[in-house]
Amino acid sequence: MSGERIAETGVIHGRFQPLHLGHLEYLLAGAERCRTLVVGITNPDPWTTAEESTDPERGLPESNPCTYYERHLMVEGALTEAEVSRERLRIVPFPHSFPERLAHYAPADARYFVTVYDDWGDAKLDRFHALGLRTEVMWRRTDKPISGGLVRRSIAEGQPWEHLVPPAVARVVKECGIDERIRG
Repeated sequence: MSGERIAETGVIHGRFQPLHLGHLEYLLAGAERCRTLVVGITNPDPWTTAEESTDPERGLPESNPCTYYERHLMVEGALTEAEVSRERLRIVPFPHSFPERLAHYAPADARYFVTVYDDWGDAKLDRFHALGLRTEVMWRRTDKPISGGLVRRSIAEGQPWEHLVPPAVARVVKECGIDERIRG
């Protein structure tokens, strides 16, 4: 953990469209670094989603098939299934496209955990620094073996996809009809 002490409160964020095993790795790494984990769900609705030049696909409607509520269920289900207690979790909307609004959703005195894979990761880090937030880069990698796009494509093409997501997420996708929505 690069010598950092356990934070009282940590903030981690993502679109989770849908939540996959790579997201779970990230969420669990964040949970290990704090007592209370605030999980921010970005692009919580179409009105708080804007175009991002470093990741143009992230704002497209087809890249955001799941509602905030469905993603809340995914985050809560995946983390509790991985034995992170509900008492340690807070799940909130996180309008990352409008950084000036973030203080209304997540605590400014928390440690913000970030992973960097590309220019978008660096842009998020810069955005947090501009807001004066305390950050910790958990890792920098160039290879992202699983992505939400891969999961959505697999579902759309009728290919196996359940092995790419935690079991709790597969249940939410099926119970909420997200798989049918993506195929439709």
